[in-house]
Amino acid sequence: MSDEPETGAGSRTTSDLVVERLLEWGIDTVFGICGDQINGFFEALRVHPQMRFVHVRHEESAALACVGYAKFTGRPAACVATAGPGAVHLLNGLYDARIDGAPVIAITGLSYHDTVGTHFLQDLPSDRLFEHACMFSERVMGPTHAVPATDLAVRSALMNRTPSHLAIPIDVQSFTLEQDTASPKNVPGHLSTAPQPFTVVPPEEQLRRAAEVLNNCERVAICAGAGARGAGDVLEQVAEVLGAPIVKAGLGKDCVPDDSPYTTGGMGLIGTRASHEAFENCDGFLIVGSSTPYYEFWPEPGQARGVQIDLNADRIAMRYPVEAGLVGHADAVLDRLLPLLERKEDRSFLTQAQDTYRRWWDLIGEQAADSGMPMRPQVVTWELSKALPDGAIVTGDAGTVTAWGGRLRLRRGMRYSFSGTLCTMGSALPYAIGAQLAHPDRPVIAFTGDGSMSMGMGELATLAQYELPIKVVVLRNNSLALEVWEQTALLGNPQVGCALHPIDFAAVARACGLKAFLIDDPSEAPGVFAEAMATDGPCLIEAVTDPDEAPFGESLQPAHAQHLAQAFDKGEPAAHAMARNLLQHGRVALSPALQQHYDALARFR
Repeated sequence: MSDEPETGAGSRTTSDLVVERLLEWGIDTVFGICGDQINGFFEALRVHPQMRFVHVRHEESAALACVGYAKFTGRPAACVATAGPGAVHLLNGLYDARIDGAPVIAITGLSYHDTVGTHFLQDLPSDRLFEHACMFSERVMGPTHAVPATDLAVRSALMNRTPSHLAIPIDVQSFTLEQDTASPKNVPGHLSTAPQPFTVVPPEEQLRRAAEVLNNCERVAICAGAGARGAGDVLEQVAEVLGAPIVKAGLGKDCVPDDSPYTTGGMGLIGTRASHEAFENCDGFLIVGSSTPYYEFWPEPGQARGVQIDLNADRIAMRYPVEAGLVGHADAVLDRLLPLLERKEDRSFLTQAQDTYRRWWDLIGEQAADSGMPMRPQVVTWELSKALPDGAIVTGDAGTVTAWGGRLRLRRGMRYSFSGTLCTMGSALPYAIGAQLAHPDRPVIAFTGDGSMSMGMGELATLAQYELPIKVVVLRNNSLALEVWEQTALLGNPQVGCALHPIDFAAVARACGLKAFLIDDPSEAPGVFAEAMATDGPCLIEAVTDPDEAPFGESLQPAHAQHLAQAFDKGEPAAHAMARNLLQHGRVALSPALQQHYDALARFR
């Protein structure tokens, strides 16, 4: 046998070497489920108790928990699954990581090294299957290959902010160094875990070009996305100098707090009227770390002169024809751009945006206060916002709950994220599990709907098993309500296939060992949320809400309002309730689209 690599000693197995190298990289948490073709790796987890293993109920949740962990730390956790179906279950969560830019390490089993590709039990080539989801995906060939492969997997995840994957055949998992022979090219001592922090900034001449564009505009609007997270302080300074409202794409919700004097909140169908006005009337456009797919709500091409900041050079000018592209980390780029900007003395553009934003929040407050039964979702967001503890981490989900999550009012120091681009239903709870394990001293709230909660109810048992003090808020309206509004407003068709059988989520939570609350009366919401947030340990709050409350009335475009009228004409069964909620006076006053199509919709009120 040739000289052993620097990590080799005794009878350590391939799995031991992988686990030990992950620990050297500072990766000390792994989510997953055991299985016959990954159990050799689980033996390494048993004998390395410093690697914390979290047993989830579904492999997709394991990968999504890693995404939550990474989004709120910037560091990877690992997920592990057996071969075949276990590996396939990981894929959606790994795509979530790939698309939203989260570093994750995935480890899967494979068939025996000499039965791969021979139609053996669970014989799926996960190394090839994962190649598109994971920028780095390799099969570990033996103990002497374990450390080089692990190092490259971790470096790729950190550098590219993507998932990496190691596939290990079941027998190779338990091979020892004595059973392997290193090649002459695997030189002992050639590896290290040297850190790789870096900051990217563009050349001075490009910064000056960008400043020139912005300085020659009168009304600048800023769109901030996920790439602006962590750059909030300097972003607000830039907004102050430019007199520019900060419009937040969904994944940028926590880049500045919702009570910042510079923000107008979210954008798109689930955004605010103030954000839409800013985009409709600006002549300068600064994009910071956003490639939102809802760019049809951005300024019209040619309307505004554009500058874009993004760490990914291939995303410059992908959504808008900017004149200047600045490739780099948002905080560093903004810090260097700021001294080159000229203060705009005319503050009217920002002042108008602030006034409309205040009117929008006033409307939300009125809707929350004027609610009968079934309760409007605005009651939940309004009262939950007041009850959120300082420093809270909130995880959102896909569905109408995405819109209502956008109406949670985050204070400075709070964090928020969700499956923003892939829109994975059922992600809020595993995200919260990852966030809570990463930040055990911070309050964590999972904000989800009944459609998404029913996809991952098993993870309530995970909360109980590990006594994770997560508060799970479930909006129950017995409907895939976002699909109702998308079928009607986007296509002009009546709803179909959207009804959900009612589930008593509070009873399910109690059966799993959690404390649970039920809110169906608006007057009970303040007291229940206060009690729930003060509860030690995990708990679930089920809020029964109106399925026909419009999640985006103030932000509809004229075509959407026209489609709604068409769907109502075709026989939409909830047309009366939907029209009644849409056409409330305060909402119509903020919505040019509802004003334009008021008469067509009012026939159904």
